[in-house]
Amino acid sequence: MELDERKVKILKAIVMNYLETGEPVGSRTISKYSDLNLSSATIRNEMADLEEMGYIVQPHTSAGRVPTDAGYRFYVDRLMEEKEEVEEVKGTLLERVDRMELLLKQVAKVLAYNTNYATLVTAPNYKKTVKFIQLSLVDSSNLLAVIVVDGNIIKNQMIRLNVLLDTEDVLKFNILLNTFLQGASLEDINLEMIQEMKKQSGEYADILDHIFQGITEAIHEAQEIDIYTSGATNILKYPELGDIQKTSELLEKFEDKEELTQLIEGTIGEDDSGIQVFIGEETPVQNMKDCSLVTATYQMPEGAKGKIGIIGPKRMDYKKVVNTLKNLTIELDDIFKKGREVTNDE
Repeated sequence: MELDERKVKILKAIVMNYLETGEPVGSRTISKYSDLNLSSATIRNEMADLEEMGYIVQPHTSAGRVPTDAGYRFYVDRLMEEKEEVEEVKGTLLERVDRMELLLKQVAKVLAYNTNYATLVTAPNYKKTVKFIQLSLVDSSNLLAVIVVDGNIIKNQMIRLNVLLDTEDVLKFNILLNTFLQGASLEDINLEMIQEMKKQSGEYADILDHIFQGITEAIHEAQEIDIYTSGATNILKYPELGDIQKTSELLEKFEDKEELTQLIEGTIGEDDSGIQVFIGEETPVQNMKDCSLVTATYQMPEGAKGKIGIIGPKRMDYKKVVNTLKNLTIELDDIFKKGREVTNDE
């Protein structure tokens, strides 16, 4: 059954009223909306249809209705389709800072204060490349490979030697490695490059396998997401999230970097450039199924991207959250494009 205009208006009224009050919404409340001009009996019939269609549910006998995840999703999709102009509030959210880490912590704090929800912000995900590789003889049987990648992540790899190397051999090997690999990312290290390096390294080709393993581990370590959070205790303000055990688990997840990384990575799709809304069961982390997550993507001039997320109850003020994120990404774009002195903390 398709939603006609009357059902759409009633569903929207139920959602908006529940977002504001947190209380089940009855037909009498809906009848007070001046633009509906419907009797309570007509509204009850329409609400029964909406319940049958899965958009609303009656939590208790004789109680009003509350939106289901499907009801929230319909409301949010309609909201996202509205082409309202976003009022730009540049310069009021963020103060000038000279380090990326401080800026992103400030973003998380300001969002938590302005929305009364929990917030998280990830550092921009730069493409990690090899800065340099240094080989050193430890003794006649062991070679130490020191691999440095972007972010000053250092990986030490001890390599057991099957052949004898002298100082001159190690020097030549260092030159070979840095000639091919300095500035290279994992995507750049292809089979053709590996074969050419092994060809030039001759009898020492086996050592390269150990080097490549160290490079892979170092780059993966450097690519771990830095996440800044704020407002976790805001979750305690909402009665529907007030179950002590569930809330404790939720707060623990919010402090767990591995869980937050899973949450963020679970929101990345083929096209994640705009605002995304995940409601209830749509959220990637099991313990957050009673919540909604709204994310936005910001982009650095050189192409690196980061995520901003707001976590709250399913009855969060989606319109306010979406507009806040739109304003914030506009302001961040302005900061980055104007070349303010925001640098990576290395």
